[in-house]
Amino acid sequence: MTTDQQTTHDDEISLVDLAAVLVRRWKAMAAIFAVVVLGALAFVFTLTPTYTYTSVYEVAEQSPVGEGNTERALESAPTVIAKTQSLYVAPTTREMLEQEGMESLPFSVELSSPEDTQLVKITSEASENSASLVKVMHGALLERILSDQQALVDRQRTTLSNRLESLQAALTTAEKSNSAGAAELMAGYIEQIGLTKDRLDLLKDGRVAQSAVQSLEKAGTSRSLIMALALVLGGMLAVMGVFLMQFAGLVCNSLNEKES
Repeated sequence: MTTDQQTTHDDEISLVDLAAVLVRRWKAMAAIFAVVVLGALAFVFTLTPTYTYTSVYEVAEQSPVGEGNTERALESAPTVIAKTQSLYVAPTTREMLEQEGMESLPFSVELSSPEDTQLVKITSEASENSASLVKVMHGALLERILSDQQALVDRQRTTLSNRLESLQAALTTAEKSNSAGAAELMAGYIEQIGLTKDRLDLLKDGRVAQSAVQSLEKAGTSRSLIMALALVLGGMLAVMGVFLMQFAGLVCNSLNEKES
């Protein structure tokens, strides 16, 4: 057997050798595994449970001018969300921080709209200790959205009411007319009056469907999942740690042999 073949044979490590390393260093494995699992257990017990708080606003509606929810909304949900994010979130946050004497809120505010709906959702993840702050924040945002939407509805209602009065006045004038086209004018006015009344009847105020309702389930990663991951990670680190210790020992022995 040549020297190169002998060296190659000596460098080979069999599964039996690996198993022997694990058996010899089982105490180190147990120690590493215990440290990881106990650390995860301590983290789980100090973890503050959080919940999702959700508010829902239904946008104001008008008579449909096309197909779909977007055309029916007086102001679409994405528009309401963009306006809220740009104009209302920052001022409301500053007001709350000043009132509470805080540097930052212990939660974030997310706005979204479920697909194919004209609903505006305001969500926040927070602990039960911060629930009152979440309710104040959501309530303030909902109040601003509702006020802005109500102004739009009032303007639309005023416009339609004025149009209805003008049409009724024009109809009265046409009824008194003896001209040849009076009958045709009256028919047109009557049709327009009916359409305007329908638009007024279908004009719907926006409303708050729910305000800062707490979820039944806890938000975030569950404790059981954290512990399951800790068990897997602990096992992996224990095995890797033992082999690293074995490798470091072999390197030290090799260096000592060369020095001697």
